[in-house]
Amino acid sequence: MATKPEPLKLLLTGGGTAGHVTPNIALLEAAKARGWSACYIGEAGGIEEGMIAATGTPFFGIKSGKLRRYFAWRNFTDPFLVLYGFLQALAICWRQRPQAVFSKGGYVALPVVAAAWLLRIPVVCHESDVTPGLATRLSLPFCKQVCTAFPQTAAHLPKAKSVLTGTPLRAAITAATRQQGLQEFGLDGNKPILLVFGGSLGAATINAQLRQALD
Repeated sequence: MATKPEPLKLLLTGGGTAGHVTPNIALLEAAKARGWSACYIGEAGGIEEGMIAATGTPFFGIKSGKLRRYFAWRNFTDPFLVLYGFLQALAICWRQRPQAVFSKGGYVALPVVAAAWLLRIPVVCHESDVTPGLATRLSLPFCKQVCTAFPQTAAHLPKAKSVLTGTPLRAAITAATRQQGLQEFGLDGNKPILLVFGGSLGAATINAQLRQALD
C-alpha cells in the first residue's frame, strides 16, 4: 500500500511592523486551506511573535540587528546580531526542511533569506511599496521571485524576477460586513461614519490632530 506523501511545508518570515506580518497571516490561511504545513521565523519578542502565536502556527524567534541608514552606535554591534540571527535561521531551516520560504520583508527577514539560499531552499519575497525597501534590495540575490503590489515597482527590479501579484488579504477582511463593523465599534449606523487611519510613526500625529478637530 502506497504511503501518503508528506504535506508541503512553507516557512514564512517578516516582521518589525504589522505591515510585514498581516500579509503573511493571509498566506498562512491559504496554505492551511490547501493542507500544507507552515512555520514562521521572526524576531524574538517582536510584534510578529504575538500575532503569529494567535494563529496557532509554530513560531521560531531569532536575534537580528536593524539595518540603519543613519549614524548610530548600534551600527557597530548590530552586524554581529545579524550574523547570529543568520546562524539561528540556518539551524531552523535545516531542522524544518521547508519546500519554500516566503519573505514579507523587514530586517529580521534578511538572515532567514540568506540561510534558505545557502540550503538551496527556493525563496520568494514580497514588496508592498512602490520603491523596494532596503531589506528587499539586499535580499534580491537570494530570491527566485519578487512579488509586487504595484506595477511601477517592476522598474526597480530585475525583469526576470518581478511578478505583479497585489497584496495578500486575510479572509476576515473580505468576508466582513457593515453590520459586523457597526457592532464592533458600538455604532447604530444612523450617522455618517468617518474613518481616519495612518501608519507607522505618522499615525500618532494624525490621531492627535483628529481629536482636536472633533467638534
